[in-house]
Amino acid sequence: MLTRRTVTAALVLSASLLAAPAVAQEGEPIVIGEINSYTRLPAFLEPYRRGWELGLEQINAAGGIDGRPLEVIARDDTGDPGTAVRIADELVNRENVAFIFGTFLSNIGLAVADFANQNEVFFLASEPLTDELVWSSGNRFTYRLRPSTHMQAAMLAKEAAATDAVRWATIAPNYAYGRDAVESFKRELTKLKPEVEFVEEQWTTLFRIDAGPAVRALERVRPDGIYNVTFGGDLAKFVREGQLRFLFDDRVVVSLLSGEPEYLEPLGDETPEGWIVTGYPGFDVDTPEHDAFEEAYYERWGIEPKTGSIVGYNSMMTIKALLEQSPSLETEDLLATMEGLEVESPTGPFFYRPADHQATMGAYVGKTALVDGEPSMVDWYYAPGEEYLPPEEEALMMRPENAR
Repeated sequence: MLTRRTVTAALVLSASLLAAPAVAQEGEPIVIGEINSYTRLPAFLEPYRRGWELGLEQINAAGGIDGRPLEVIARDDTGDPGTAVRIADELVNRENVAFIFGTFLSNIGLAVADFANQNEVFFLASEPLTDELVWSSGNRFTYRLRPSTHMQAAMLAKEAAATDAVRWATIAPNYAYGRDAVESFKRELTKLKPEVEFVEEQWTTLFRIDAGPAVRALERVRPDGIYNVTFGGDLAKFVREGQLRFLFDDRVVVSLLSGEPEYLEPLGDETPEGWIVTGYPGFDVDTPEHDAFEEAYYERWGIEPKTGSIVGYNSMMTIKALLEQSPSLETEDLLATMEGLEVESPTGPFFYRPADHQATMGAYVGKTALVDGEPSMVDWYYAPGEEYLPPEEEALMMRPENAR
């Protein structure tokens, strides 16, 4: 759905970005490794891969890094932490990559972060959202790109506090990401609105939700508001069952990630109206930085970008900034360069905080709606990541090397 500009305009403008002749490259390639759950989560990770591949092609078309082409060896972890660690070992010790990036699920991100710490190799965690990754289990070799569970939960808590809802129920997958998401939302909402109470928690099995009993349990307590953390196929089942039982009628619903096209579009005409969500409004974003990205992306792939596209592209823009500024590929030089590294991106500039290794990349907050019969995110705004993080001195104390 092209919501703002025509395909013709996109092709003309993006062609000017990509048609310049490639600059000659000299020297050995800089080889880096990438790990992700491509076959397990294709809805998000296919756009993600297109995003980083576009960035990679642009870097190499412009001459690479100091004349050296950048090469990525990508591997599929199939959604299994053990497989991910085995792949990381192969990339580092057999393929001799300079560093690794990627991962999606929080349990896999944590496993690869532990590998990076044990083997003293830099790891850029593109997607896993658990707060544990940069706080309670943070290590000096791991940095994280995406706005964390805490950050996005705090964005939603701000919106929830402005409603009349006092009695809240939650539903989330029972693993690191889901537990962090509920804990953060409860903590942040209580700070903003001390009178709130949480009357029910439903914990579901990831990718195997039994939506009927979960919906009935939420219905029994008659909450004013529901905080949802399910995603993907679990979200679709929850929405369908909840609508059949009128669970969402006359209730506030705030929902983490549900405005992302990867999860919103499959809902089709079952898309709920008025849920408060974090997500990505795609072509409706109108800034010079985003225009250049979306037009190049459409020219290269012939489809609209999704949230994964932004995450993949911003991963590669981080890598570009890192390699251009680091004096060498030695791990200690890479780590020193990552501290405070500033990155220009389609979502605007952000930087990596030295204290907790979290990027200040933000997220979009809005509401779900059907627009001309299409699932959409409306009434949205961009929430800068740095506004939803604890002060760096406080975050520093959350990390294991400083915990008291």
